[in-house]
Amino acid sequence: MTEHVAGDRQTAADPRVTTSQGWPAPRARVPLHATVHVPGSKSEGNRALVLAALGDGPSTITGLPDARDIRLMIAALRGLGTTIAPGDAHEVTVHPGPLHAATAPIDCGLAGTVMRFVPPLAALVAGTTRFVGDDRAAERPIAPLLEGLRQLGAATSSDAIPFDLTAPDELTGHEVSIDASASSQFISGLLLAAAAFPQGIDLMHTGATVPSAPHIDMTIAMLARHGVRVAQPERGRRWVVESGMIRAADERIEPDLTNAAVFLIAGVITGGSVAVADWPRRSTQPGALIGPVLARMGAAFATGAGRATATHRDDLQGAELDLRPASELTCSVAALAVAARGTTTIRGVGHIRGHETDRIAAIATELTRVGVDVAELPDGLRIEGMAGRLDQLHPSTGDGLFRCYADHRMAHLGALIGLMVPGIRLDDVGSTTKTMPDFPGEWDRLVNAR
Repeated sequence: MTEHVAGDRQTAADPRVTTSQGWPAPRARVPLHATVHVPGSKSEGNRALVLAALGDGPSTITGLPDARDIRLMIAALRGLGTTIAPGDAHEVTVHPGPLHAATAPIDCGLAGTVMRFVPPLAALVAGTTRFVGDDRAAERPIAPLLEGLRQLGAATSSDAIPFDLTAPDELTGHEVSIDASASSQFISGLLLAAAAFPQGIDLMHTGATVPSAPHIDMTIAMLARHGVRVAQPERGRRWVVESGMIRAADERIEPDLTNAAVFLIAGVITGGSVAVADWPRRSTQPGALIGPVLARMGAAFATGAGRATATHRDDLQGAELDLRPASELTCSVAALAVAARGTTTIRGVGHIRGHETDRIAAIATELTRVGVDVAELPDGLRIEGMAGRLDQLHPSTGDGLFRCYADHRMAHLGALIGLMVPGIRLDDVGSTTKTMPDFPGEWDRLVNAR
């Protein structure tokens, strides 16, 4: 296998990104065989940054990706009074400072972790902080989180970005009831700051099953490393945190397993084998569930010796998949379904209509445009596999561009489809900088590895 590192180089001047005709997704003419190193998890990284900002002393975080969501979080925490000093590559040391209301608007971009994890910190200090974001940020759900903060004693000017959050001298609430069925980040955001609330929190979820529950497990595990215990009298429904100290603790961030899944799937759908280095033995990342999905659809998946390897074995077979615990995998798994034989039904992901874009509609639209038979379901998709018929697929009709909708996961889908279909061009591969700064370059190196 060829080995390469998915690094963190900036790509703004890369002609592969900026061409007015879109980014030409490379086609795989031979089975792909490589070992890749992917940058750290932005989900872990942004949780680590928030906890470090609330800690009782300095914390050093290593393995942070130089991704947009991380940069937005660092800027937001600095705006609230935290000192964050860069160290060696992918390392920062966080020095908690007295928090204060931000004097300039906090830019959330399209980062769910920023727009949902930072307002609880702003609620800890008297004054008004304004939150803004990208044009599509207003479409991302945030109302339940803000309702929870109002129950604790804060005030908000609206239930969507942009909004002002005004905190009193001290929060007085303790019991919070919200519907978090649209995003587990509502729960995580409140839990991360809960020990700093004067009375802690008794948090109740009132709606349907919370999606992406492993992300809550990630939050609870990281809180434990900082000395905060989360009681769960009703698992998946109620969380209780007592007021107390959040200890400083150094963190090493795992590779982003959802991004890693894109590379693993690339190996499988081209008839090859791709390994991801530094795969953790145990992980709370939802992306770790790519292993069972690959095995269910007929690929070989193995872990050991510090890596995970996915290998094409026989024809991929369509399957019934409940991706509620790992909905971030939906776009990449959709490409796997296209390469399979038979029907794949993905369920349990209705909440991804409120992600960076309506991902269910976007997947259905773009796959239909290249010739795949796709049906939208209320909570997912039904995709007819094209195994043995991939030569019937074609570049998108109309302007010929595969639309990414400013969504990094849709760009991943387009790149995977491009491995199988000649002439695919992505209209916004730059959206991948959200979690992986040089995805275009690393993808090109993967496809052209020798």
